[in-house]
Amino acid sequence: MFSSPKLRYENGPTTTSKPESKPITGTEIEAEFSHHDLTVARINNGSFGSCPLSIISAQQQWQLQFLKQPDYFYFNTFKPSMLKSRTLIQSLVNAEDVDEISIVDNATTAAAIVLQHVTWSFFTSNFQPGDAAVMLHYAYGSVKKSVQAYVARAGGKVIEVQLPFPLLSNEEIITEFDKALKMGKINGGKIRLAVIDHITSMPSVVIPVKELVKMCRDEGVDIIFVDGAHAIGNVEVDVGDIGADFYTSNLHKWFFSPPSAAFLYCKKSDKVLDLHHPVVSIEYGNGLPIESAWIGTRDYSAQLVIPEVLEFVNRFEGGIEGIRRRNHDKVVEMAEMLVKAWGTKLGTPPEMCSSMAMVGMPACLGISSDSDALKLRTHLRVLFKVEVPIYYRAALEEEVNPITGYARISHQVYNTIEDYYRFRDAIIKLANDGFKLGRGDQAGYGAASNFRGHGP
Repeated sequence: MFSSPKLRYENGPTTTSKPESKPITGTEIEAEFSHHDLTVARINNGSFGSCPLSIISAQQQWQLQFLKQPDYFYFNTFKPSMLKSRTLIQSLVNAEDVDEISIVDNATTAAAIVLQHVTWSFFTSNFQPGDAAVMLHYAYGSVKKSVQAYVARAGGKVIEVQLPFPLLSNEEIITEFDKALKMGKINGGKIRLAVIDHITSMPSVVIPVKELVKMCRDEGVDIIFVDGAHAIGNVEVDVGDIGADFYTSNLHKWFFSPPSAAFLYCKKSDKVLDLHHPVVSIEYGNGLPIESAWIGTRDYSAQLVIPEVLEFVNRFEGGIEGIRRRNHDKVVEMAEMLVKAWGTKLGTPPEMCSSMAMVGMPACLGISSDSDALKLRTHLRVLFKVEVPIYYRAALEEEVNPITGYARISHQVYNTIEDYYRFRDAIIKLANDGFKLGRGDQAGYGAASNFRGHGP
């Protein structure tokens, strides 16, 4: 005699009722990130993000749920669970309709979706050869290459907005962006696409994105795409208020999701009627959110675990807003401590920082190329166990003893003040030991300098 089948999960592994989450404690935060290499001062959350142990555990439950009975999971659990994740993102970013939200792997995938659409507009003669795309010179490398691959190869002209660095105010950005828009319209030219970063990666700067979007609207730019790869969990994201046609942000950088998960917002309009995921699956033609949700058999757990991520975030005072406010305040405090110790300057005013800040490094280190910056980063990792990206900027001719190297420091909930003290002391030691890049020798050490750092 056959027994009755056990009740299966209809909406993933977390269907049983849970007691209301208690506010997270400092000890619990330490435990959540105890899988990190605790010997390393990890002040580079911006590159790869960080995922707490409780979310890793929840993700594994999703993976097991699929592997246990994939057919049942696909036909009964997958679609309503993905819709739940999309609905939560819709609320987080203030989109009008859940159908405006697609979940993709990362911001690079989102860019490919938008730029593929732009390419087809050239092929169908909606856009003409020589029509322009405007983007920031600071734009992330893969996005810049995507614009070249999709737009330039289709016949479009790419105009890069040359932004200065260091920056003193938003007005500098707005002025240079206006110049680029005017350049694109010379001799009756048309600007078909604007790609605008919400937070640039290197150097890290919060861009006045709402103002730039309005400038594009006023100038008749056809498609406005905001790359907010670093944004959600780092700055306020209100897609309705920003007003772009497309907006993307990674969930695995500053929102504690496991890699990789991102969303693409597509404002409802005629522009999105023929938008498709570049990986064509059985769902082709069912709308971008459905196409993006299933691109063949693979691990979707990072996208399905978003409800559990939100539960984790809401255990912190003030939720995600409280986290990003405290991270911003702390990274500014640590950045100001470092420049005081080294006798340097910040790359931007505090109000142009997110949870990342650009910190000037002592000129005596001799950073004179991108290669030097990478060598110093490696040196800090190997000898001092400090993980931090280094940015090189070329000196202007008139500059005397210029700052040519900047560290991009991050602050996330797991960081401690000792992480930044270790970085501070490592640079002071290198400077006092006469370390100088570009000497041609592997060690990079010469005569001791007279650099004198200052304590806390």
